[in-house]
Order: sequence, then C-alpha cells, then structure tokens
Amino acid sequence: MPFYTPSYVAKLPCNPPDSIPIHEFLFGEGDKYGRFSLASSRSPFTCGITGKTYSAVEVAERIECLARALASELRLQVNSGNELEKVIGVFTVNAVDTMTVSWATHRLSGVSAPISPSYSEPELTRQLKAVSARALFTCVPLLPIALESAEAAGIPRNHVYLLDVPEKILKGATAPTDLKTVDQLVEEGRRLEVLPSLNWSEGQGARQIAFLCSSSGTSGLPKNVKISHRNIIANVLQTATYESNYRKPAAMGNLGVLPMSHSYALMVTGHLGVYRGHEVVVLPGFDIYDVLQAIEKNHLEILWMNNQVPPMIVGILKAAAISQKYDLTCVGTVVVGACNLTKEVTDQFSKLLPGCYFTQGYGLTDTAVAASMQNRTDIMFGSCGSLFPQFEARLLDNNGADIAAHDTPGELLLRSPTVMLGYLDNEEATKDSFTDDGWLRTGDLMEIRKSENGYEHLFIVDRVKELIKVRGIQVSPVEVESLLLQHPAVADVTVVPIPNDSAGELPIAFVVRSPAGKEEDENVVRDKIHEFVNGELADYKRLAGGIEFLDALPKSASGKTKRGEMKARAKAILQASRARAAPTVIQSFEFDSDDSDSDDDD
Repeated sequence: MPFYTPSYVAKLPCNPPDSIPIHEFLFGEGDKYGRFSLASSRSPFTCGITGKTYSAVEVAERIECLARALASELRLQVNSGNELEKVIGVFTVNAVDTMTVSWATHRLSGVSAPISPSYSEPELTRQLKAVSARALFTCVPLLPIALESAEAAGIPRNHVYLLDVPEKILKGATAPTDLKTVDQLVEEGRRLEVLPSLNWSEGQGARQIAFLCSSSGTSGLPKNVKISHRNIIANVLQTATYESNYRKPAAMGNLGVLPMSHSYALMVTGHLGVYRGHEVVVLPGFDIYDVLQAIEKNHLEILWMNNQVPPMIVGILKAAAISQKYDLTCVGTVVVGACNLTKEVTDQFSKLLPGCYFTQGYGLTDTAVAASMQNRTDIMFGSCGSLFPQFEARLLDNNGADIAAHDTPGELLLRSPTVMLGYLDNEEATKDSFTDDGWLRTGDLMEIRKSENGYEHLFIVDRVKELIKVRGIQVSPVEVESLLLQHPAVADVTVVPIPNDSAGELPIAFVVRSPAGKEEDENVVRDKIHEFVNGELADYKRLAGGIEFLDALPKSASGKTKRGEMKARAKAILQASRARAAPTVIQSFEFDSDDSDSDDDD
C-alpha cells in the first residue's frame, strides 16, 4: 500500500520541467516556476570570511562567461558530443564560485562531478578516472593533491583551474602563476563570442546527467550516482512547496558550512536558496568562531547542519560559553541531516537558541536528495517527518509483501521524479536498486507512524543490510549503538556482526572511549559497558561478540562510519582467535563488498 504526503501540504506550483537545464530553471528570464524574483533576490553566495559576493544577475553573467572560456579551453561544442564526454571535476572547499563552475559546465551540456575536499590523492585519482574528467577545479590548499591526481588521471596541468578562497586558509601558500583562476576565465569569456543556445529535445532534462555524486561508500566502494537536471529541479520544487505553509516568500540568509560536494548541501545550499531568493553565506569549513561570527554579522535565519564529521551540533553545545557571547536571536530554523539526535541534545540546543525551529529530515543521494522532513504543522519527536509532495512510499516485509499497517517495520521503497538515473558504469548495482516495477530500494528499515493529528511520519529503524541475525532473530545495530552512546565512557561506537558457529552472528562493538573512559583501565571499562548493556537489552542483543577499543572509527567523506571496514575487522578478529586455537591452519579474509549506504538526512 503506497503512502503519500499529508493532505495539508500544497501541490507543486508546476510539474517539474523536464526539458531545461538547472541554471535556466534558476536564472532564466521571467519569474517562472514559482521562483523568487531575481531582481529582489539577495546575493546567492557570499563568503562568510571576506564578504566577497555577486548579485543573482552577476552570477548568471559569470556562468555564461565561464562557459565560453571553458568551451575555448577544452574545445567543447555546446550542442555536440555526449555529456559524459564533458565531465568536469570540482575538488574544493566551499567558495563563492563553487556552484558557478557546475552551472557553467551545464551551459556546455556537460556534467559536474563534485568531489569531497577530504579525499586523499589515491581517492581523488580513482574518482577522476571513474568519471573520465576532462578538467579539474580546485583551490590552493588542495592543490598538491589535485595536481598529483590530475596527472595520474591524464588531465593536463593547464586544465587544472583555481577557485578563490579566503587568504585565512591558505597558510602562506600561493597560487602558481601558470594556473588560471575562475576570475581570469570569466574575464576571458567576456571577450569571446556568445555561445549558441542549448538545443535540447523534449524530455532531455529528465534523461541527461547533471551531476555525478559519489555515494557514501560506508559498506563498500563508493558508486557514482547519476543525477539528472529534472531530479534537482523537482527536489527544489518539492522542498520549497513542503515548507510553503509556514515559510512565506522572503529573502533570507542561510549558513553554507556543509561541503557542497555532498549531495545534501549541493541541493539545499547550492540550489534551493537560489530558487527562494536567499543568500547563502559560505564557509570553507566548520570553525566555531567563523560560524558564530557569520550568523551574527549576516543575520542568518536558516542553518543547514549535520552532526557527524565534524559534529556541528554537539560542537556548538560544547562551546556554549563561546556561543553565548554572540547574538544568535536571528536564527529561526536549524535543519539537521546525517544523524539521529537525542532529545537531550535537541533540548540543549533549543535552550541555546530559544524560539528556534529545530527539524530533521531523511533523504538519499539516490533521491537527489530530500524525501521527507519535519513540518511545523505536525511535529513528532524522533521522526524524519512526512513525505514530500510527488513522493510515494511503500514498505516491504522480509518476504517482499507490502505492509499496509502502521508501526510495522519494513524496507522503504520510494518513487519520485527525483529518483536517480542509476549508477555510472554499474548496471548490476543499478538493477539491484530497483524493483521490477520501478521502485527504488532504499535499503532502510522504516516504520510509518501516525501523529496525534493523524498524519503519517517516517521513522528509521535501521539499514536492512546491516541487521545482525542472532539465532535467526534480527538485531538493530542502531538500537544498540544508541544505548551505548548513553554510557559516559563512550564517545563514538559502531556495532557490526561477527560470525559465530552456533548463533550465526553476534554483535560486536567497536568503541572510541571518551575522556572519562580513558581514565580507567580498558578491562574495567569493558566490564562496565557489558554490565550496562546487559541491564538494558534482551540477551540476544547483548555484546556477546565482544567490545574492542579504537582511537577512532574509519569515516567516509560524508562522515559516516565505514561499516564495511568494521565488518572486515570483526572477521579478522575471529580468524586471529581461530588461528591461535589451531596454529597450523592459515586463515585469510576479504573486505566486505556490500552496497554503499544511503546518504540519510535523518
């Protein structure tokens, strides 16, 4: 039985256009598609450190000029060639022109490949090769890695370009004079001939790739998600419409500290703000002083945040003494993705920002991006909110049958005009991600629960592929992890299965100790954690697989724990113990190659 958006949510102002590129949707003539007037819009992007900015009209001009220069530099024709022959990588911290580069690429009917600035040289090289990038935009702090990877991926040095970032983060480094900057390319473009208009056929925006976004790769190697122009356009319309019952049209300030290489920030700070006429104050990274100063100085009303790497919400709370020195009364909304916050944390944050609306949501890179969010009309603590308009959801049980009842967990399936085209060069993974009738398998175990007002909300239970089966009984790692994080000795934790001959699998916890936990002997802390868990959970959920202490957990670029690596570590522990018991037997193991996780904005 499909589930839908609540009845109080308005319908989209129009069907998502499927024959235009994103930049035309955002900057085209006339205030079409319910878009905020360009003339009345605030500057789309402003540097939170230097104040550098461009008006909406100037951004549109820079897109056009940069596209002309790139066409000349890379010898690209606007209306010829496949889009995958025009892939341009963007490997940078947040900058005023980050999105301008992507939209200029689209102006050439090309594909933008946002890449996490946290990538190492091997990771960047692998990604550039995977997408067959023709050029790379980067910034001075990342230049050594960028140049090495570009050479390894066959990108000529003169096709590596630089975005302007604040001098504060350069740490004395300077830009080589032989590498062109975005500003230089824009000026060159002003002197070049006007490009021909894009000659797109009907429906091309729904078929053509706009972005190649890397999945999180928490359980295996990342996959490149093919996101179309219509995917992004539809999600902008869905998000704006979903909030329209309480967020009236007005130019507001947004915090842009989340890396725009991640699909969540790419959508909400890279595109949604422009459509709404908002200003996004961009920061190159999460520095508590920069964030607080940007909020106060620019009177930011909306904060888009997460709580993973770095843990932004907890970071602000821990620096409460500093935070209280700034005037944060301008903040009206905090939207948190990529985590599941406890009531204690949300209550503390609400005390710091009284009167602020605190919301969480759910989404995946594969749905480009947001699928649900809490709405002020109907609040349920702990939920991921209700479905966006033009989203449909189903829940399937272990036998693949539809679940019609509320409060019953099942794998979430989604259908929407935002659902990805598939994975680049990975037909098998693409096929596995869809049902025969075209529904996207999220891999997330969810429940649909009704609020007191009778509206349906999504609640995350766990990832289907991460459930641990103890004696045939399913154990949710998230449930055990949530409990462990309440223990004062635990700073971070992940729970994965370790094979067991009699039970099939057992839960094993990898724990990063808190400062308090480091004050005692490991064995004492281990015993205390076991005692705590045993007093709270059923026997099959207990940590019979053991507790291992680590200095840190391996994280993906989006901040999620790499469960695949932890599963491999668990197998290695088992094999090492077996080797000690039977030293004549040589043991080996392979890294887990499960599909990567969804990018939950939960």
